[in-house]
Amino acid sequence: MHPELDREGALARLLRELPDDVAEPYGFGEFQHRARQRSQSRRTGGLGPLLALAAVAGVAAVALWMRFGAPTPRPQVAVVTGPISRGAAPATGASAPSEEAMERWLASLPREPALARVGNRAAVTGLEDRIAQLDDLLSAARAEQGQPAQVLALQQERTRLVGALVQVRYAETLANASR
Repeated sequence: MHPELDREGALARLLRELPDDVAEPYGFGEFQHRARQRSQSRRTGGLGPLLALAAVAGVAAVALWMRFGAPTPRPQVAVVTGPISRGAAPATGASAPSEEAMERWLASLPREPALARVGNRAAVTGLEDRIAQLDDLLSAARAEQGQPAQVLALQQERTRLVGALVQVRYAETLANASR
């Protein structure tokens, strides 16, 4: 110690007044009581890890069910390559799907897929934009009651674009189903 800091010796006097024997923090009886409490908490605490294990198993089961259990519906649309005309049938022997049927199938799909690739999404968005532009042109041509040949050409182009959109979305659906 530094005697120059304690000039009156108060600290030394206080230290000398402390009792010589230090009391034990607790006796043997308290030690036994605390040991019994610990062993009881271990027995009742064993339920926590079991609950955690059950929760993990439940989450894993739900994840597996979502991944493998819920099959995605396969669309029943004939895929046609090339321009679609009213009287032509695809080479497979099936009749060409009508534009209304293609649009109904497109409407049944989710608006945005859960997992989208940038290239696929850009193709879908581009096709949807071109179809919207053709819808505007068709509306204007029909309102003017202009040349029927121009309206027919716009309608055929729209049908071709809807067919292309169906093909892209169908491929997207198959790719998502295979994951």
